[in-house]
Amino acid sequence: MREFVDSVADHLSNQAGVQRVPSPKAEIYQIRNFVTQSLREQLIALIEKDRRPSTIADHNGDDYFRTSETCDLDAAEPAVAAMESLLSALNGIDPVYGEPLQGQRYDVGQEFKPHTDYFTPGGTDFDKFCSVAGNRTWTFMIYLNDVEAGGATRFKAVSKTFQPEADKLLCWNNKRADGSVNPNTLHHGMKVRKGLKYVITKWYRERPWA
Repeated sequence: MREFVDSVADHLSNQAGVQRVPSPKAEIYQIRNFVTQSLREQLIALIEKDRRPSTIADHNGDDYFRTSETCDLDAAEPAVAAMESLLSALNGIDPVYGEPLQGQRYDVGQEFKPHTDYFTPGGTDFDKFCSVAGNRTWTFMIYLNDVEAGGATRFKAVSKTFQPEADKLLCWNNKRADGSVNPNTLHHGMKVRKGLKYVITKWYRERPWA
């Protein structure tokens, strides 16, 4: 597993324009100008067409923990296939390890409170979500539009806040060097104060996705 994680980090480091956040606490990278305007517009249209209320794996009693909307994107759509190809070329991960691409839409006041992308070992739904493909390893997230105000992504443990900018990609390794989950990847999709925010998210697993 560590060889797989290292190979992704090495692949990213060799890509032009990729910047790593200078922190030993987590492997977090960003790259600007990743997606064309045409592709962004096509993906936003797909999100608008099929969006539904977002959910969380282990309900924590807070009905306002994640208030965005989500769209499961059809792999047969040309725009989705194009995004998948871009991501594969960037990270070098075999596509069989990837979950289906998702889109998210945040309206004014909507947010995703501080959370991690991995499934917590021992959590209520851990076996349900991880029994076949294992836990999540890498997260890749792309901002599809400029947001008028708010909507930043904050990683408190590494003292880094990313402003939503059209075409910007963020990615991070949800694991530590020893293979355990990394709580320093806790991040907050902060409230949109004006306008809308659209993002694309791609998660990868330890084993092939069934």
